[in-house]
Amino acid sequence: MRLKKLLAVSAWALAAVLPLASQAQQALRVGSKNFTEQFVLAEIYAQALEAAGIKTEKKLNLGGTLIAQKAMEEKQIDFYPEYTGTMLLAVLKAEPMTNPKAVYDKVKEAYAKMGFVLLNQSNLNNGYVMVVRPETAQKYKLETLSDLTKVAKELKIGAGPEFRDRKDGLPGLKAKYDMVFGEDLQMAIGLRYQALKNDQIQVVNGYSTDGLISAMKLKRLRDDKSLWPPYFVVPVIRREALDANPKVGEVLNRVSALLDETSMAQMNYQVDGEKLEPKDVAHDFLKAKGLVK
Repeated sequence: MRLKKLLAVSAWALAAVLPLASQAQQALRVGSKNFTEQFVLAEIYAQALEAAGIKTEKKLNLGGTLIAQKAMEEKQIDFYPEYTGTMLLAVLKAEPMTNPKAVYDKVKEAYAKMGFVLLNQSNLNNGYVMVVRPETAQKYKLETLSDLTKVAKELKIGAGPEFRDRKDGLPGLKAKYDMVFGEDLQMAIGLRYQALKNDQIQVVNGYSTDGLISAMKLKRLRDDKSLWPPYFVVPVIRREALDANPKVGEVLNRVSALLDETSMAQMNYQVDGEKLEPKDVAHDFLKAKGLVK
């Protein structure tokens, strides 16, 4: 009888361990949203994981923020790089905050309740920025968003789809600055800068690490009323996946510590301006940092 009980306990313990062992052997599914920086970041993280002996499966170009979030909730992906301000406003629908630590702490706590872990915050802050051509800035004497508000009705803006609904998008500009544009054209980020160059639009909502901003010598307009929160890159991972292989967290944190705005803008330009492949740009970055051969 005692032997039967021991066998039963052993069988139960083995059954409890097997799912974790099986999950540990599964590839970590790495996702990304649908723009250049996300492709590059996902490749950087995935290639670093592979170099550390962790198998990955890439599911890139999923779509916008809420699509990536849904993919996490439905366990279609295990990890993707996200931005603190985006989590705060687009996912949690919270009010804007400007203190980086307060934003990180708030989203980390909220995401934990969803079964997700926010790893270490990187030094890469990729916030929204409104940019115009130097000629436009000179013509209308534009330095700040308050300056832009005075002439916005005379101008066309090219913006992405999320910018129309988010509190840090057009609704936020209206509420904070009373800014209303003469025309609003929905455009993919890859098309906006060309349209700006051709004067088909006069204003672009870009990201601070867009490589084309410096390459085209565009004018950044200062957010003088602090509408926009910090947007630091943070790896978001499902707790189950992290528990199955804690080494994943160590690798992702090591990579995050290497990221900054200058290097990210350069990598984005290599893809958008020089037409290199995100995977090659990511590999060169990791090789220069000594994480891959």
